Amino acid sequence: MFGPEGPSLRELAVQALSSVERGYDLLAPKFDRTPFRTPDSVLESVAKALAPLGPFADGLDLCCGTGAGAQVLTGLCRHSVTGVDFSAGMLDVARHRVRPTGGPEVAWVRGDARALPLRAAFDLVVSFGAFGHFLPRELPGLFTEVHSVLRPGGRFAFPVLAPPRPTRTGYWMLLGFDTVMRVRNALWRPPFVMYYRAFRLGTVLDELERAGFGVGLHALPEFGRRDDGSPRARLVVARRTQPAAGNVNS
Repeated sequence: MFGPEGPSLRELAVQALSSVERGYDLLAPKFDRTPFRTPDSVLESVAKALAPLGPFADGLDLCCGTGAGAQVLTGLCRHSVTGVDFSAGMLDVARHRVRPTGGPEVAWVRGDARALPLRAAFDLVVSFGAFGHFLPRELPGLFTEVHSVLRPGGRFAFPVLAPPRPTRTGYWMLLGFDTVMRVRNALWRPPFVMYYRAFRLGTVLDELERAGFGVGLHALPEFGRRDDGSPRARLVVARRTQPAAGNVNS
């Protein structure tokens, strides 16, 4: 799973016993050489699906990590790209990894996605592989924050993969990982929130609509279909169509 340039077992253990923020600070220098980084195939597929929905002026990579999503945005946005993350270590890697080359301006902001230190200045917000760090009860607040930084008509887009079926090895691997994390968090502080099976598409779509989004699903054809004909991967595209619930001034 991890190559010789990736983190050692000891390094992973230290990360797992840290807070989420501290853990990613420690992992940042080797993060791109782990399976936790979003694969290029997913990034390229999302970029291809979003291109016809543009043009976009300003984009935000939410929970940007080492900047893979921000790199995608540099090919979709004409004016500016911003990456936001709460890990200083991940942002430091991103600054060196994503360098402007005559395209949009690129900026990096340290901040919590649940309380974004940004204004409504974006036409497109993307996020890759970060939602396992949010508990289900945090989704309403998270989506309200995203809504608040989008201009009217702006879009929030992220890929979702179809969950493996119980007959597949992947199902039991994810179940085992989540179980280990729950035991770890019951016995150790600070908690490390990372649950692969807590982000359920039906709940997510409902919460996006409550936050003031109109939601669409787009199949990502590069990943094919399951035996029942459903897509293996989809792109959720949520468009800001109305003020957030309870806020008539948004």
